[in-house]
Amino acid sequence: MEERQAASVPFASALPRWDATQTRVLDAADELIVRRGVHGVTIAELARRAGHSRPTIYRSWSDADDVVRSALLRRVAAIVAEFPAASRSREQLVDDVLRFSALFRSDAVYGRLLDEEPEAFTRYTLQRVGSSQRLILSWLGGAISTAQEHGDVRRDDPAEMAVMLLLLTQSAVLSHGTVSDLVSESAWERELRVALHGLLRA
Repeated sequence: MEERQAASVPFASALPRWDATQTRVLDAADELIVRRGVHGVTIAELARRAGHSRPTIYRSWSDADDVVRSALLRRVAAIVAEFPAASRSREQLVDDVLRFSALFRSDAVYGRLLDEEPEAFTRYTLQRVGSSQRLILSWLGGAISTAQEHGDVRRDDPAEMAVMLLLLTQSAVLSHGTVSDLVSESAWERELRVALHGLLRA
């Protein structure tokens, strides 16, 4: 098996940074989403749970929705950080996308949205390309570009390919619960793997 390219995440320096105060607020947002869903996230409740005043929260975020988006971005950033080395082949790239999907689905916050609030998941992830999606696209684009250098990923625009790769995987993840009675977990993963290979094949 080919060794991975020992390179740090290329966009790590562009990742957002949160100070201690902001981190406490985002931790509170995570807890509220898991317990009550996104509709349970209010500035007053965030302030109470984080131990900060409402004006303190407003210094960093415009409203509760803005806090939720930052919380989701932080969760995505943590998952992307699990892939510090670039894929050197189509097989490795597909493996990484499937592993990312598994981590995403098992994440406490995203898992809650997928299972309990699919409409909220759709609003925050599908209705517009936000910071979380742009972070994933940046990771995918870099991974595709690296794999292209080794010959078995087609040499079209990595950014455009990343968009379609995200759309395909995102759709499969969102629909997973809907089709769980029709297709087994192993079959779902197998067919998604085939679709990803087809998209990337040179």
